[in-house]
Amino acid sequence: MSQSTSATGRFERFRNGGRMIAAMAKLHPRPFVIAVLGAALFAVFTVASSWVVRRVIDRVIIPRFEAGQVATATALGGLSLIIAVGLARSVAVVVRRVWATKTMWMVAETLTNDVVERLVRQPVPWHARRADGDLVARAGVDVDAAVGVMAPIPFGTGTIVMIVVAAVWMLITDLVLGAVAVAVFPVLMVVNLVYEKRVAHHYDEAQDHLGVLSAGVHESFEGVQLVKAYGAERRETDRLATVAGSLRDARVRAVRIRALFEAVLDVIPSLTNVGLVTVGALRLQQGAITVGELSSMVFLFTLLVFPLRVIGFVLAELPHAMAGWKRIRGVTDEPIEADPRHAVGRTSDGSALEIDAVAFRYEGETPTGDGDGDGQVLRDVSMQVAPGQVVAVVGPTGSGKSTLVEIVAGLLSPSTGSLRRDQGATAIVFQEAFLFAGTVRHNLELADHYDDESLWASLEMAAAATFVRALPEQLDTVVGERGVSLSGGQRQRLALARALMRSPRLLILDDTTSALDPSTEAAVLANLRSSLADTTVLMVASRPSTIALADEVVYMAGGAIRARGRHRALMESETDYRLLVEAFETDRESSTAGAPA
Repeated sequence: MSQSTSATGRFERFRNGGRMIAAMAKLHPRPFVIAVLGAALFAVFTVASSWVVRRVIDRVIIPRFEAGQVATATALGGLSLIIAVGLARSVAVVVRRVWATKTMWMVAETLTNDVVERLVRQPVPWHARRADGDLVARAGVDVDAAVGVMAPIPFGTGTIVMIVVAAVWMLITDLVLGAVAVAVFPVLMVVNLVYEKRVAHHYDEAQDHLGVLSAGVHESFEGVQLVKAYGAERRETDRLATVAGSLRDARVRAVRIRALFEAVLDVIPSLTNVGLVTVGALRLQQGAITVGELSSMVFLFTLLVFPLRVIGFVLAELPHAMAGWKRIRGVTDEPIEADPRHAVGRTSDGSALEIDAVAFRYEGETPTGDGDGDGQVLRDVSMQVAPGQVVAVVGPTGSGKSTLVEIVAGLLSPSTGSLRRDQGATAIVFQEAFLFAGTVRHNLELADHYDDESLWASLEMAAAATFVRALPEQLDTVVGERGVSLSGGQRQRLALARALMRSPRLLILDDTTSALDPSTEAAVLANLRSSLADTTVLMVASRPSTIALADEVVYMAGGAIRARGRHRALMESETDYRLLVEAFETDRESSTAGAPA
């Protein structure tokens, strides 16, 4: 790489770093400005303290040694100056630290909220293409990495002010000594630039590995039952250990460079102080400076050592912060994809549901398992459903059933065609019922609030009231993460009750009652017919007893509707349908026979 290209790259990194800091400072400018002003005052009073040292030495200490006495007023004046400057520096430090820390955490809160708000606004298809753990990392460790640079920034700006003021003061005091002290500043800046260049990509690499590790851990915990069932603990441990090892190696490389960098920062100021004392002694012997001036310059440069290291600390944090910032912006700058729910029109002829020539193709893998491998899942699907009907969608694996109901629910957008629904509320209950780790009440209400009477009424309709009353705290019983304390059938009934709380005009059940015994399933559907007579039910079904309860059956195969009608009529007219239902029945009987008593 040529020197011009390398210099351009460094300039670009610093420019991007400046833009990042400016963007975060604009989120909360008031506390940031207060912190910077506090740092600037600290810088001015630090330089002033060296002037006080010179004045006290030349007017109090030296006269006391030479004349044997010093005026009380002069001594008190020197003491007052020391106290005043010390207090001023202390106040400035408090202002800087408090408001810098406040700025950092306010920015962290804002960025976290921005990321979470962005994640919430993105539709289901967007989330399906990304790892949950990696997205969680963007709102957590990446935000922490990005804001880490905000706390030292005010001190860094104050240090620049201090360097400028101190350089001018030292050069005015003595040009030779001032030149020795000032000469070290560009050397330190070069060291900082070299460090930033060598460490930046290691921090980028480490932050990316951290996102991969977070995603892997999240996935492993999500599938803990599968891992345990197949004895794959060692495999998962090795897989995560490999990612963690890559993260460790990247961070170790960065830390090694940083350790060398900090050692150099320690050596250069120490050698400079030795040089100042040596040259200063010669200048003092020549009568060019006083003892107070030499002492004040050495004192000032000693005070500058730590602030100079803070500039290095800011530059050390900058690559780490930029790595986190880029990952945050990767989420917040991405356009919000169109929400499939907004593409759903409203029926005009009184139908509960109208599907017109809907086709759907996945770009890549098919998350629902539908399709035949070419990505085409639905082909020219058209149907109308009258209000209050119970419609069962039946078909073999990969026929497009789950994709169809997700399109109807507004979770996916059709590739072509249109969909129109009744203007009332729509609710979907998935085959895998998801429950939060809170109480039964929390899982039923979610963001809304209902009285107990409404909660129990929905539980009655879902045939869940009996087992909820038997729980230790009834509605206030904590169900555990993902409802771990409940059986599969209990979780499904709670999920169904949650949907019924909203009195939906269209209720979508994706094989929801598969974990219920036939009598409970029949009771649930009977409750729906009696209590929600105007509710239209569209359900994916694979149990013959469930299919027989439907007003109409839609038989799907190969992503298209092959037949529609009553269950009994389809059993007589459609051979493939009859064979499929008989296979369902045989599978149910085999499962029942093999189940433990």
